[in-house]
Amino acid sequence: MRYAASPRARIAWGLIAPLVLCAAAGRASEVTDVRLTASADGARLELGLTAAVTSRVFTLDQPARVVVDLRPASLDRRRVPLPAAAGAVRSVRAGPRANGGLRLVLEVDRALAVRALPPAEDGARRLVVELGAPEAPRVAAARAPAAAERVAPPSHGLLIAVDAGHGGIDPGATGHDGTHEKDVTLAIARALAQRINAEPGMHAILTRPNDAFVPLKERVERAREARADLFVSVHADAIADRSVAGSSVYVLSARGASSEAAKRLADRENAADLVGGVSLDDKDPVIASVLLDLSQSAAMSASMAAAEKVLGELTEVGAVRKGRVQQAGFVVLKAPDIPSLLIETAYITNPSDERRLRDARYQGRLADAILAGVRAYFRDNPPPGTRLAALATAAAAPAAPADAGGGAAPRGLRR
Repeated sequence: MRYAASPRARIAWGLIAPLVLCAAAGRASEVTDVRLTASADGARLELGLTAAVTSRVFTLDQPARVVVDLRPASLDRRRVPLPAAAGAVRSVRAGPRANGGLRLVLEVDRALAVRALPPAEDGARRLVVELGAPEAPRVAAARAPAAAERVAPPSHGLLIAVDAGHGGIDPGATGHDGTHEKDVTLAIARALAQRINAEPGMHAILTRPNDAFVPLKERVERAREARADLFVSVHADAIADRSVAGSSVYVLSARGASSEAAKRLADRENAADLVGGVSLDDKDPVIASVLLDLSQSAAMSASMAAAEKVLGELTEVGAVRKGRVQQAGFVVLKAPDIPSLLIETAYITNPSDERRLRDARYQGRLADAILAGVRAYFRDNPPPGTRLAALATAAAAPAAPADAGGGAAPRGLRR
């Protein structure tokens, strides 16, 4: 699993912003040409396109790869051959993605920086990606740190995908006074994201930032494409019995995991899918099954640990309907390589819960509780390579003795 056993995918020198080429909106683009040429320090990839696309380019480690995602796009391998190795690129493969996307994966011989070039002024519909040597790191001109100072190595922040249930044409459950689930979940998700972004070493993305309809599988894919470390889905429960109240927390069930694994293994020949940063499409069926099982097992274990922390914090906010973490086959919990949990914040069909869910202060208290649980989980389980892991390592390092002059050694981490 990427989260626990291998370095997290790196967005190479910043996420390359969506590149929109002039064409009719909503029309899927066909890749008409794939060219790869060697350069002095890497390679150059050029794609011919028939219509507008949104592109995203990032890198993966162990082994080193450059990934190019296009949407909406397709490639007919019978008409458009993939290029042979050139420069730093050892091989090129491609496959369809969910929701009409296309992924190209370039195996490279070393870590490379990537850069997308803007569309040509002549209006040619093409995407150009340059792969080159990473830029030299900036060297501080200040003095070297004293022996007693503990300095954290370069690290990335935790990325948490916050998913507001329902949205757009799907209102979700509706309370007796007309409160829609989609509205309260968005308010709570926004409050949670705001609090996460205020935490050192954490950052949040919203799978649904506004009142829009987003298919369930696309929510998961958005989290995976962003390389999220945790997926938190916010909902409000409903039941015919209006006296039922309280919150509950769910993780994926073993049956749901098995079903999803079967689908992914069946589809792997038709999709360049990545599980834990490793592609399954070129693996022996037995190896692919083992890799997926390991990834899912680790993700489910981490999900349960995070869910227990969140559930414990929710008991401080109000009634908890189910005192243990529940397991179910919810679609949004089926990412095979991201710890995922679904929170039923309250019963919108209960009059008291409905009133509380409409209250901005109560929404904030729920967001505070969820954040506290997430914080506690990551404090105990900091993913390797993150700022939290660096802080934990620095804190655990033995303190240096006082210097000869009797001065105390600096405490803590220099920021």
